[in-house]
Amino acid sequence: MTLIINPGKIPVHTGPRVFVYFNLHKKLWSVKALEGPNKGRVIAHRQWVVLAACKFKVSQAGRQRVLRERKKNVHAGIEGRMLQDSLDMVLYGNEQRTRVTYNPYKYDSFVDAYNPNRKILFSNYAQLHTDRTVEVFNPMVAYDSTNVKILP
Repeated sequence: MTLIINPGKIPVHTGPRVFVYFNLHKKLWSVKALEGPNKGRVIAHRQWVVLAACKFKVSQAGRQRVLRERKKNVHAGIEGRMLQDSLDMVLYGNEQRTRVTYNPYKYDSFVDAYNPNRKILFSNYAQLHTDRTVEVFNPMVAYDSTNVKILP
């Protein structure tokens, strides 16, 4: 399967759609398949993951349970297509990039780590690192529920 995200750049070869979240017990990223024969199952545990066409998801019901019970559960993660190629092959350094964070006790969505007023909804690419940091490229940002803006 070939997914072209940035016209004019080389195609990015991807695997199936996946949902990725940080596993607090294993201290690794858990990768759950969203399609194919393993749909709904965790298919890998990785120290780092690179995704394309990312959607940042938070279950508000799951977040409310965390707030009520004061105990974390899997209710947030990133949906996208796992890249088979390195980001170095598709990014040329002129992309808007930032770090993303999520803390259910502080935020109701993923936010820009440097400016928490910026909710991150989507991004072209995301690198999920071993130290639990998430770096996103070309993010779509919402400053509030009525103002959605795509960064240049």
